[in-house]
Formats: sequence, C-alpha cells, structure tokens
Amino acid sequence: MPGENLSRDEAQERAALLSVDGYDISLDLRSAVGGSGDPGHDPRTFRSVTTIRFRCADPGAGSFVDLIAPSVTAVSLNGKDLDPNEVFDGSRIVIDDLAAENELVVDAQCAYSRTGEGMHRFVDPEDGEVYLYTQYEPADSRRVFANFEQPDLKAPFRFEVRAPEGWVVWSNGVGERTDGVWRFAETKPISTYITAVVAGPYHYVTDTYERTFEDGTRLEIPLGAMCRKGLAPYFDSDDVFLITKQGLDFFHDHFDYPYPFGKYDQAFVPEYNLGAMENPGLVTFREEFIFRGKVTRASYERRANVILHEMAHMWFGDLVTMVWWDDLWLKESFADFMGSFSMVEATRFTNGWVTFANNRKSWAYRADQLPSTHPITADIRDLEDAKLNFDGITYAKGASVLKQLVAYVGREAFLEGARRYFKRNAYGNTKLGDLLSVLEETSGRDMASWSRAWLQTAGVNSLTPQVLLDAEGRIDELAVVQEAAESHPELRPHRVAVGLYRRTGGAGALERYARAEVDVDGPRTVVNELVGAEAPELVLVNDDDLTYCKIRFDAGSLDTLRGGLGDVSDPLARALCWSALWNLTRDALLPARDFVDLVLRFAGRESDIGVLQMLHAWANSALTHYAAPEWRETGGRLLAEGALRELRAAEAGSQHQLTWARFFASVASGETDLAVLRGLLAGTEKIDGLEVDQELRWAFLEPLATYGDADEGVLAAELARDDTASGKRHQVRCLAARPSAAVKAQAWASVVESDALSNALVEATIAGFARPSQRELVAPYAAKYFEVIERVWAERSIQIGMDVVRGLFPSLQDSQDTLDATDAWLAAHAGAAPALRRLVLEARDDLARSLRGQACDGAAGR
Repeated sequence: MPGENLSRDEAQERAALLSVDGYDISLDLRSAVGGSGDPGHDPRTFRSVTTIRFRCADPGAGSFVDLIAPSVTAVSLNGKDLDPNEVFDGSRIVIDDLAAENELVVDAQCAYSRTGEGMHRFVDPEDGEVYLYTQYEPADSRRVFANFEQPDLKAPFRFEVRAPEGWVVWSNGVGERTDGVWRFAETKPISTYITAVVAGPYHYVTDTYERTFEDGTRLEIPLGAMCRKGLAPYFDSDDVFLITKQGLDFFHDHFDYPYPFGKYDQAFVPEYNLGAMENPGLVTFREEFIFRGKVTRASYERRANVILHEMAHMWFGDLVTMVWWDDLWLKESFADFMGSFSMVEATRFTNGWVTFANNRKSWAYRADQLPSTHPITADIRDLEDAKLNFDGITYAKGASVLKQLVAYVGREAFLEGARRYFKRNAYGNTKLGDLLSVLEETSGRDMASWSRAWLQTAGVNSLTPQVLLDAEGRIDELAVVQEAAESHPELRPHRVAVGLYRRTGGAGALERYARAEVDVDGPRTVVNELVGAEAPELVLVNDDDLTYCKIRFDAGSLDTLRGGLGDVSDPLARALCWSALWNLTRDALLPARDFVDLVLRFAGRESDIGVLQMLHAWANSALTHYAAPEWRETGGRLLAEGALRELRAAEAGSQHQLTWARFFASVASGETDLAVLRGLLAGTEKIDGLEVDQELRWAFLEPLATYGDADEGVLAAELARDDTASGKRHQVRCLAARPSAAVKAQAWASVVESDALSNALVEATIAGFARPSQRELVAPYAAKYFEVIERVWAERSIQIGMDVVRGLFPSLQDSQDTLDATDAWLAAHAGAAPALRRLVLEARDDLARSLRGQACDGAAGR
C-alpha cells in the first residue's frame, strides 16, 4: 500500500516516549471547488497546517510524525526550520533531538480523496455541488493533517477551516464562522482516528435532546442531521431524531455517565465505504440509509441498529479507547451488542434479537470457519492487519459472546461493570484486563477462565442433541454433544436453553412445551431437568439464542423441519432453525437443492421480513455456489417460478410483496421471467399494489441488462430519468453486467488498470462484472486475476485493494483447476503482504467449501 505501514512495536515505542498536549489544525478547503478536477492530472490538494504540542520522556531522543501528502511546504520544530526534503519521505516526518516540551508546525499540501479514505471529495452529478467529508479509521487522518496516528496518543483538538462561500462546515466540537473562518471548540482528549470534518452545501436539520437527572442536573444536547441537497426530499429526519433520543435515554438510564461530547450531529454522506463511523459529536453514515424508494421495516430496523451502534461507541470506543488494535473488540463487540440490546428495549424494533440471530451471527459463523479466523482479542501486528480485522469475528462473534456473557454473569452485573469501566478509564486507553477486572468485581465470576475460552481462542463449536426414550415414549436421557473443528479443538462452557417442541394434538403449530437452561461444558452434557418429559418432535439446543454455536439436529428433529419448518410458531426459534439449516448446507451436510426446496415451501409463510430477506440471499447463494452444476438451471427455474408465485400471492402493497418482487428480479432468467420484468417497467404488466418506483426500476433493469435485454441506450435513457448519484451507481453496475466480451474487458480495465473511478463506482463495476449466468464469459479473467493482484495491492489504497482482491476473485470458476491455481499463487507468493495473502486464503476457503457443497448436492441427485 502507498504509505508506510505502522507496526504495533513502533506504536508502543512511540507511546512510551511521547505524550501529546494538543493539536491546532488549520485546513483551507476553498480549493475543493473550481479547476478541472481531472483525475488524470496531479491530485487536487488543500493546504493543511498542523501545530502539535507534545512532551518527550527522554530529551534528546528522536521519533516521527505521520503524514501522507503529495508535498510538505515547511516543517518547524521548537522554532527551528527543518528541510522538508530531508525529513519527509511521503508518509513520515522525522523529528530528532526532542526537548522535554515541544512544538511542531507542519505546513503541507494534502490530497482530496476519491476512495473514501481521508478527505473525500464528491461532485453531485445532479446539480454539480461539491461535498466533503472525512473518514479515518484505522489510520487515514494522516492524509488530512500531520499527527501521531495511533489510538493511545490521545489529545484535545482545535480545528479551523476556510471553506468556499456559502458552505457550512462541521467538526467534532461546536463551530462558528467569524471573519470567513470556521472555528471549532476544543475537543476532549480523543484519538486521531475519530476526529472529523464535514463541509459543503449540505441540507441540515436540527433538534434538541433534554434530560433532567435525579439530582436535578439538566442535560441539553443539540442534535443535527444532514444529507446532500438532492436527498433532502427523502430525508426522514424525524425518525432519525426519534431513534437518537430513544438511544440517548437508554444509555443514560444504564451507563450512569452523561454523554460527554456536547452536540450530536449525524451526517449521511456519499460514496461511503462503511456503514457508519463513531466520530464524537459528528457521526458519519452512508447515505444509502436515506431511502429514495419504498423499503421494508427491515431497512428501518437496520438504520436504527446502526444509529444505536454508533451511539454506544460514544462510551465504548470514544470515551474509553483501546490501547492498540489488538483490543478493537473492546469497542466493536460492545457496540454491536449494545446496538441490538438498546434497539430491542428502547425502540419499536422489539424483534431485534431475531435479526441478530439470523443475520449478524451468520456473518460471524462464516468468518469463524475461514483459515483467517482469529480470537476475538486478536494479534494485530500492524495497520494492514487492523484494517482487515473489522470483520465478523470482531463485530458479530464478539457481540454474540457478550450476549452469552450477560446470561453468564447476569444483566445487572454486566451493566454495573460497564459503569465502573467508564468512570475509571474516562478519556483513557484500556486493554482486555481492565474490563475483566471490573466484571469480576461486579459478578463474582472467574473472568480469566471465561476469557481464555471465549476471547482468546478461535473457532465455533457445534451442539447436537441426543435423545433416548423409555418404553412409555418419554425422555429417558437428553444429552447435548459438543464438538469442535480439528483446526480449533477448544470446547467451551455454554449457557444454553434446550427447548422441546411438538404439535398439540398431532396437528397445527409446533410450539415449545418444555425448556431447561443448563451449562454445557465438555464433550457431553446430560440435561437432567428434561428427563420424563413427553417425546419431542423438535429439540432446539440453543433456544432463545443465549450462546454462540452452530446448532445441529437429531434425525427426528431434522425430519420434523423438512416436513413442517413453517409450523414453528415462535419467530426467534424459527429463525434459529433456518440459520442452522443454512449452516448444514454450507458444511455440505444438507444438499443445496434441499435447502432451496425448504425456501420454496416455507419462506412464503415467514412473518419476519428481515428473516425472509436473509432466506432469499441464502437461496441465491445456495444456487450459485453450492448446487451441483447440472442442477443449477433447474434450481434457477424453480426459484423464479416460486418467487413469481409468492409475488402474485402477497398482500397488495405489503413489504412482503416488495421483498418477493426484488427476489424475483434477482433470480429471473428465462424469457417468461424477463417478459414480466419488461412489462412491469413499461406499465403493461400490473401486480396489484406493487409500486414500481425508481429504485425498483433499477432492480428490474439489472437482470434485463445481464441477459442482453437492456442495452446501453436503454440504460442511458434510465439514467436521464434518474440523473443522480444513486442513478449513476445503478447504471454503472448494469452496464458492467451486460453479456459481452468487450463489456467485460472494459469493466476489468476500468477497475484494474485505472484509478479514475471513485470508490463507489469501483464497487458498482465489480458488482456487475461477474454474474452467475456468465461463468464462461468471465472465465479468461481467472488467470489474469492472479497476474495482477500483487501489483494492485502495491499501487492502490488499501480500501480499493480489498475491493479488487475480494470482488474479482474467480469464485464462479468453481473447479479444482481454480483451486489449484489459487494454491499455486499462494505457494509462489509466500512473501506477499500478509493482508493480501489473507484475502486470497479466505477466497480459496470459500471456493473449497463451494466444491464440497456441490459434491454433496450432486450425490443427492443421483
């Protein structure tokens, strides 16, 4: 990657030597407007002047400051001018002969970004307006101002910004414009990666949060929310503020530490690489959370969860921050857990744990079975490692384990531990032991052994019920068998609920009639509480989703689900069964065609819209990756027929109807399917209650483009109808999806051989490039992929490198030949960047899993 990769050892050495008293940062962003802006020319830059006041524990020693910039104009240390050509190498400024107290001034020309890293610059195609925002985590603030880029060198920050006339500028503190300059209040001590600047002609809405505490103290927090002017008609800021206020109420009720950062702005910004970022006082979100068309309740739930996740970070991550990225989980796992916890208890989305079980945990299960799996407390050697560890382990597995911890220590002990943790470590940095010590105090539990089992080992256990009946048909013994993969053989203590389900009177709904909580420890645990219970039709070993495990079924339970999965009445239990069946499919223990059949027979009865959307995604994945090649055409036809049948049967205007419409578009392939889509677009085909808004039009155009039914002219006409940033992304994706060798060559070149596209358009091009129906068309790019990825990784930013390496891996060339080619590349590139090798190893593992699944499915068809 361009720029020096900071190692943990270097950070530790620098933290032992230096402490930072404060930053004054002056940015001149008037250069954001005007000029050619041609990406083929030298990068567009802005002036950045940074003053850092810091102390050195060993006067006379030397260190370095981080800065990635095209050029440095001047450097001054303690009043002495340094030659930039001698001290700046493009990513670091060497500072020698330090005094006990120091002042460093760096005057640099920094580059605007088109990759979502640093100071991102976006030109709105709709009205030509320019919008800026920053995104830094883990280490891109050095692209905007000179600093000590590591989380444990916290300091107060003062920003001042010059901006084009008519613009508004926001930062972490409250700002005011005087004499043409925006000046912002000094922050509390925070880490560099959560400082932020947003600037431009944003649409801005305000509100206020007020609270009076028991002692009579009154807290007032100014609230703001912003988006591009073009999205203002769709911006439902009232709902954003509602969730924000509900979250602030919840966290104040439970954390006993008032929100510490003054105001609370939330910016919805374009071309954002992440879901959101927890900059204190100025949280940034991807603007896709502003919905241009009709969406389901699941979309609003997802937005609420992200708002609350970022809010939890104000305490877990911003107020108290990890020392180094090894303990990234100290903020991300907690925020992921608290996002769902607060959403369920404080908002209208009371079924959030169903989504958590079905969606978030599936991300964790996948990540935990990759060769790159790691303990929740990871070994992060450097910044490249850190970037890749924003993954399903750190977020979703960590949150799942915390959910299990709450069951283990008790809710109140957990929350009291959090309260003590904040008060003891406010504005400081912590490690794992700091949290464990307060939890031991509040719970009386041995947290060291729990931590060793759950935080310091990798892998996921499977839990399988074994049921023996007596002569009268009652349970004589029910045991839970715990297993682990050979690569990660750790067996863990699990606090689980075991639920027994049956139909009353032999018909109707499958309902729970007995439940027992038990501590599963070791390879086999007998559940004595259920001895004597009537024989179950279904045994669910992680009922209520208390622990983190892969659920398995005994033969009788699996037969029950094959015949009546839709009869399971409880939404969470049903979601757990679906998730377990998907894990069986991924593990080549259930043929993909059987999973598709279950979706076709029972998904239409699914009441939870988020679960239904996951089932659609899994069915698509089953067909694309795990079905035997000879059955794919049949499976695709069955899915399309089933989707259209459910679409026509769904309640008019309902969110289920919309979800089935989108799924139908994703699996449409035959001429009959495409004719329906053409008719819906033209208005000649009607489905009562289905409003084909602009977003749905693009969803219907994508398969038409993929099968050659929508050419460049059709897509250009649609862009003219929707000449917006969103429309452009959709058009680029559809253009790349067309079934032409020339189209694929152009798409490949635009991503691999050029850096002209922004991050959002790179993502859109990759999404359109490889379509499951075009395996033969993109086959020539398998060999090219292995020829270019090391160069791409070296030349492009880490975000674009990750997008290319992940997105263009030839997963559709699902054969032993591709597996062998991947192994050959890994063998020949043992010295490649570890982060690059990790991405290729993960893709290789997914491919090998696909081949095992296809073998399982093929055997079922014989």
